[in-house]
Amino acid sequence: MQVSPDNPARPSDARGDDFREVPSSELPPLDAPGTAGTFVLAHTVRDDECSALVPHANNIVILSWIDLLASRHGDAAGASRAELAARGRMWFVARHEIDYLGEAFAGDALLLATWVEKLGRTSLVRATRIVRARDGAVLTRATSRWALVDLASRRPVAIDDDARRRLLPP
Repeated sequence: MQVSPDNPARPSDARGDDFREVPSSELPPLDAPGTAGTFVLAHTVRDDECSALVPHANNIVILSWIDLLASRHGDAAGASRAELAARGRMWFVARHEIDYLGEAFAGDALLLATWVEKLGRTSLVRATRIVRARDGAVLTRATSRWALVDLASRRPVAIDDDARRRLLPP
C-alpha cells in the first residue's frame, strides 16, 4: 500500500500496494444476510498502520480500508471512481456505522469483505467485515450508506440500470 505523504493514515488507491483480491471462498462463513456478490481483499497489517501509543491498527486506518475496499469493489464491478468522475458523478458517503469488535496487530493477516446489502433509487447500503484470517474472528463490522451525486449540482441522482446490474449479483 502506498501512503499519502501528507496523511500517513490514508492509503492511496494506487495498484502498487499490498492489498490483493482473493476469492470469496477464502472468507469464513459470516453471520450476515445477503452476502452474495461478496468482494474480498487480503491484507497484512503493517507497523505504520498501528497507533503509536496502543500498538493496534489505528481506527482512521481501518476507516481508510473500508473506503479502499468500496473503491476496489467498484473497480471490479466495472464502475470505477475515475469513470464516474468522467461522467460528472461520484459516490459520497452519507453515513458510516463501524463496530470495532476486536484488535488487529502488525503482522496479522486480514480478509476485508464487502457487499451491497440494499440498492435504493439514489443510494446503496454497503456492508463490510474485517476478519482475522488465522481464526476467522470478525474484528470490524461496518455498514455504510453511499449516495450517487451529480458533481455539478451536488445533488443525488438515480443509479442507472447498468450500475445496478454491476453492483448486485444475479
